[in-house]
Amino acid sequence: MDLQLKDLSHAYDETEVLKDINFSLPSGQIVCLIGPSGCGKSTLLRFMGGLERPTSGDVLQIGEPPADSLNPLTYIFQDFALLPWRTVEGNISLVLEDHGIRGTAATSIIDDVLIRTKLIDFKNALPKQLSGGMKQRVAIARALAVKPACLLMDEPLSALDSQTRELLMEDLIDLWMKEKYTACYVTHNLNEAVRLGHKVIVLSRRPGTIREIVTLDIPLEERLANPAALQEQQQYLWSLMREEAEAADKELGHV
Repeated sequence: MDLQLKDLSHAYDETEVLKDINFSLPSGQIVCLIGPSGCGKSTLLRFMGGLERPTSGDVLQIGEPPADSLNPLTYIFQDFALLPWRTVEGNISLVLEDHGIRGTAATSIIDDVLIRTKLIDFKNALPKQLSGGMKQRVAIARALAVKPACLLMDEPLSALDSQTRELLMEDLIDLWMKEKYTACYVTHNLNEAVRLGHKVIVLSRRPGTIREIVTLDIPLEERLANPAALQEQQQYLWSLMREEAEAADKELGHV
């Protein structure tokens, strides 16, 4: 299943947030969204997931989700959103309970996603016993349990330290190599964008419009071995947004 955004615009009262957004999210690709603070990245992700409706334009689903997909469009947030009184297993089982899946059927799914996310030894741990990186792995495992057609990832690594971010990026790449999942990944971090994205969509400051769609041709599994090429791509992305990022920060009172 592909997603296609067509002529999408949005305003809150008199404030125009997004304008004339057109792009596609092909099945089996990770598309990263970057842009200055306040440009509408997270708002755009909410439209893609159907949490809100844009003022005009459409988000189209092209093709059918996998037959076993419980939630075709599934979010992963930066704050983990784990229930502190439930174990790792219990937090994942919650999304299956919503679909009436319990008992041995649920256990089979849970064990599978815990193995894939390297969490099987922490099945009975409570969130307070886990590091930030481990909590985010639980959130990823929970998302995978519903077999999404597309992951919508809203700055999932921004609350983590740099070393943990590196490890989780490697985990996300390893998962993609095995499963070729589809994702739209919102980030402020240009390093994450060039490490994870097959395409990077650069938005302008408000109202957010598409400045450029940059295709990254280096295979994901080869990117760490090409630091100079990644740095060049990162510098290019920064050149596209530097002036507007500085202006947006001044406007929002960050500097």
